[in-house]
Amino acid sequence: MSTEQKLVTTPVTADFLRGHLDVEDTAHGLLPHRLPARARRQIPDDQLAVAEAQPSGVRLAFRTSATTVHLDTLPTKRVYRGFPPPSDGVYDLLVDGRLTAQATVDGGNLRTVTDMLTQTAEFTPGPVGTAHFTDLPTGEKDIEIWLPHAEITEVVALRSDAPVEPSPDKGRRVWLHHGSSISHGSNAASPSTTWPALAASVGDVELINLGFSGSALVDPFTARAMRDTPADLISLKLGINVVNGDTMRLRAFAPAIHGFLDTIREGHPEIPLLLVSPVLCPTHENTPGPLMPDFSSGTLKFKATGDPEETAAGRLTLTIIRDVLADIVKQRSAEDPNLHYLDGLDLYGESDHEEFPLPDGIHPCPEGHRRIGENFAKLVFTNNGPFAITTG
Repeated sequence: MSTEQKLVTTPVTADFLRGHLDVEDTAHGLLPHRLPARARRQIPDDQLAVAEAQPSGVRLAFRTSATTVHLDTLPTKRVYRGFPPPSDGVYDLLVDGRLTAQATVDGGNLRTVTDMLTQTAEFTPGPVGTAHFTDLPTGEKDIEIWLPHAEITEVVALRSDAPVEPSPDKGRRVWLHHGSSISHGSNAASPSTTWPALAASVGDVELINLGFSGSALVDPFTARAMRDTPADLISLKLGINVVNGDTMRLRAFAPAIHGFLDTIREGHPEIPLLLVSPVLCPTHENTPGPLMPDFSSGTLKFKATGDPEETAAGRLTLTIIRDVLADIVKQRSAEDPNLHYLDGLDLYGESDHEEFPLPDGIHPCPEGHRRIGENFAKLVFTNNGPFAITTG
């Protein structure tokens, strides 16, 4: 009998998943979602519809003595017409919390974006593939397989040389985070090395990452989803997408932030709530959006196309955004002592940019993600930070 024939096949059910808000049954298996169905029905564009279905922070968690594990999935890979295809998404396998193995999945569906601005795309179906993990440590262990953070992934089945069962609840605090493409993990090397994943590991918390590439736009349906999600800690990293999408003026932005906070506090009236302003991005520090792709250098970069003179009329820059968010927290914290503010420049500022510049002008490199994660953990989870565990 071959080794393949000896493998135990386990259909993946929702109780194997962590870091999601909803699951959708498909013809092949389960599709994790990071927004609930009610919110998805209100999504106005393909940008967010794709982003929330990309499983950043979503992982399978199970206990087993297996040394061989195969995960069958159906990925949907995104390519841009006229550009080389990106590398296949990475699956990170952690054993007892330590990154132990990585794999990719061949094949899958193909979503070919024909217009970068509108995200218009053509869909080509493809086959189920497999992420192979072998020579894992012997003995009973807790395994997590983090799904590719920027690749829609339908989870089909686990095949292993020993039975698997969903990991029990470890009783860790749940950290619910919302942010933009940097929180989503753009340019991170792998799903467990996005900055929120790195910070969550240091903080010993269960991460639910609602980082949505291009789509942290203070949407009411996102606020309601966060309101209704059980959590012990909540953070919001807001502002950059409002600027680079040129979606609001100052008059609308400040009340929208107040409304977002009000909605979250309806469901979480007293837990630590952290408002984080944008990290350094020279492209938008003093220049409004909209942001446009720039291919003049031969590689994809981004440039701001707004007029700095129009800030007097209410157009937004990152400098203005930081002042607004700091003022809002200062105003509200008198009645809400568990509301906190973190300046994004303390996560990634001038010195960090000099050491790890933004390759495309907007997103950090893998080392930049690690720096942001380290700084967040130091400022927020430790040293009497707002998410530090207090005693006494």
